Amino acid sequence: MVLALMAGCVQASAAEGWDAFKGRYMTSEGRVQDTGNNNISHTEGQGYAMLMAVWYNDRSGFDSLWRWTQQYLQNPQTGLFYWKYVPSAADPVADKNNASDGDVLIAWALLKAGEKWHNNAYLAASDRIQKAIVARDVITFGGYTVMLPGNNGFNKTSYVVLNPSYFLFPAWRDFARRSHLKVWNTLIDSGMALLEKMRFGDAGLPVDWVALNADGSVAPATAWPPRFSYDAIRIPLYLYWYDPQSLQLVPFQRFWMNFSRLQTPAWIDVLSNNKAPYNMAGGLLAVRDLTLSQSQFLSDQLYDKEDYYSSSLRLLTWLALKDR
Repeated sequence: MVLALMAGCVQASAAEGWDAFKGRYMTSEGRVQDTGNNNISHTEGQGYAMLMAVWYNDRSGFDSLWRWTQQYLQNPQTGLFYWKYVPSAADPVADKNNASDGDVLIAWALLKAGEKWHNNAYLAASDRIQKAIVARDVITFGGYTVMLPGNNGFNKTSYVVLNPSYFLFPAWRDFARRSHLKVWNTLIDSGMALLEKMRFGDAGLPVDWVALNADGSVAPATAWPPRFSYDAIRIPLYLYWYDPQSLQLVPFQRFWMNFSRLQTPAWIDVLSNNKAPYNMAGGLLAVRDLTLSQSQFLSDQLYDKEDYYSSSLRLLTWLALKDR
């Protein structure tokens, strides 16, 4: 009886973080608002929230998220999704490109939902999106199988631009289990091999955007600052979610162990070694704590001054810690 009461208290407490997330960032129609970016919406946010809804067993929340995503973001020509929705614009989806991580997150959430709630419609939708991702965003280049960040603008012929924070290893593993297609395991193998090569500068860390050349070499992509920053912070999150014992976590652990917890810089320029003039907080700090297995600092309780992205990272680290 005591154990049952304790379990009930834990579950009630655990749901508070999700309830807070919905209250702050999700409209009644199921649109997740990026409060740090003029309240736009994007497939990343929809996918993150759908994953959370499954984990917290919120079927009605999941359904509202999925309905809105289909109604406003689904591209009938490609089977993928417009990556960004700007509510104040005359055409909220003027940019017709997709973001492959958002597509993967949505498909992954649908797969998890279908399996958890025994719903074949969710599973079929996930299967269709997975096939569209392979058809439109996965290519072989420079000796590697890679997922481009989107359908348009990233294949420069002599090189391709990659975002290693889109290497969603745990999702790709689940897709391989579901579909039995070799491409997903090949993506994992190539992604792991590329991360080995993306240890730039004295810090030995990947950067937010990377150029993969035709000869298989990699370098920081020139159109972005060469920083391990707000995109790349998700790399160790997804690595831990895939395998908490992965040796690929070692470069991040080594770097962060150079700093006391609350004096850890939010980003570093890997070429100049210049560091952010402010320290990690919120969800960034949660990823650091997860990576260093300092789970005593982790929870899914949101802080008052956090924006959408920080809160998302905080809850995702909790899922990665518990979803094993």
